[in-house]
Amino acid sequence: MSTRERIDIQRLARRAAQEFRAGEVVGLGPGVPSLIPSQAPAGWGVWFLADSGALGFQAAVEATSATAQEFNGPVDSDRQPVAFMPGGSALSTVDLAGLIHAGYVDAAALQPARVTPAGDFTHWTTGATPGLFSPSSAVELAGCSGRVIAMMPHTDRDGSPAIVDSGSLPLDGIGCVGMVITDAAVFSITGAGLTLLEVAPGWTADDVAAITPAAFQVSPEVKEMTFDLPDLKFPDKVCSSGLEAIHDLPDNAVVNVDGFGGPGGMAHYLLTSLAKHGAKGLTIISNTIGIARVVGFGSPPGLQAIDHSILVDAGQVAKGIASFPVSPRVSSPNSFESAYQHGEVELELVPQGTLAERLRAGGAGVGAFYTPTGAGTLLADGKEARFIDDREYVLETGIVADFCLIRGHKADTLGNVVYQGTSRNFNPVMATAAKVTVVEVDEIVEPGTLTPEQIVTPGVYVDRIVQRPAGFSPYE
Repeated sequence: MSTRERIDIQRLARRAAQEFRAGEVVGLGPGVPSLIPSQAPAGWGVWFLADSGALGFQAAVEATSATAQEFNGPVDSDRQPVAFMPGGSALSTVDLAGLIHAGYVDAAALQPARVTPAGDFTHWTTGATPGLFSPSSAVELAGCSGRVIAMMPHTDRDGSPAIVDSGSLPLDGIGCVGMVITDAAVFSITGAGLTLLEVAPGWTADDVAAITPAAFQVSPEVKEMTFDLPDLKFPDKVCSSGLEAIHDLPDNAVVNVDGFGGPGGMAHYLLTSLAKHGAKGLTIISNTIGIARVVGFGSPPGLQAIDHSILVDAGQVAKGIASFPVSPRVSSPNSFESAYQHGEVELELVPQGTLAERLRAGGAGVGAFYTPTGAGTLLADGKEARFIDDREYVLETGIVADFCLIRGHKADTLGNVVYQGTSRNFNPVMATAAKVTVVEVDEIVEPGTLTPEQIVTPGVYVDRIVQRPAGFSPYE
């Protein structure tokens, strides 16, 4: 066994931090990964995520035994006190699971007990308790993250290797790990197996081979580890105009647009921008689709609210997925209703609660769910049904749109959003269920202005921000 000096866990954490990029969400498992924030400079442009629900936190808080009893702030995955960075927020367990399952975690850093050349792993919480399967959040992070980095000692205290050809312990992940960083080396894992990329200072590939029973290739560019960190800044999400914010919205896109309320709930400025942009063949998802104009919804006398009708009238809409697509007054049909009657648009009618749940499911990585709503009615035609506890349920699929145009009250430059009045109905759930989410707000503020408790939609869901221009009217 090699007697060369191994790097300490602080340098191990710094080396792992080199793998992250600006603006990424990085899930940190318990153990060594929890040290990474303490090695990153303040304000570093990475969203660290703990299984406690803390999103966007910094180094651990120094706490004496006296102050620890009084601490009620965020904790990391090792249950140690940490500090929120400006713009950090606190997630419920449900929101945390949704964030992970929907693929919003770009990278996960975990501490396995064992890793194989195929990328299989047993987490240390399972490895430390023989006979008891206890993987904590490692299974979710490993199965749903964009890439998985294993951080661990190269050997146990008794000399047992951590990188093995196979293991007898139950596995917590199959083919998940793409990189292994130990206190002696850095490996990549591909379909071809292990490749040695880096060695600890003063080490050679032969030294690593002496403590690694699993076979590996040696990169022709193998080098010594370094520990400097790049200067990462959060991406600039603020756009100068609505047209800039949706410049790449293509024809035939599926677009989430809130529909509750004329003056409060909808992104009127972004709707007018989309009308000017001219994309056609759109599928609009909204609980209402163009009835604000005919109903009024609190509009001042003599004025009509801007709503989806401007897109329908311009011939940009091919289909609506909605709960209330028609006017409540037969004598005053809305634009979508008239277009449907003339065969110009298609309609998928969805009960409002089911629509909300389909969006929530799509935003939480849930492919489908059963609901009793609509069972036995025309709405269930062609859908799978089953009986659960002697009650009929219908299978509904989750929804993920291409773009989402939402209306908030305030947003900070990191994309964290708070709402006001009727804008807090479908907007928050729609924001999670789109590939590109654009938010229109009255005011853009600096990170830290919105407290973690105020933030409703975390910035990781928001791609672009635009401020409604001064003097813009939501009425025509």
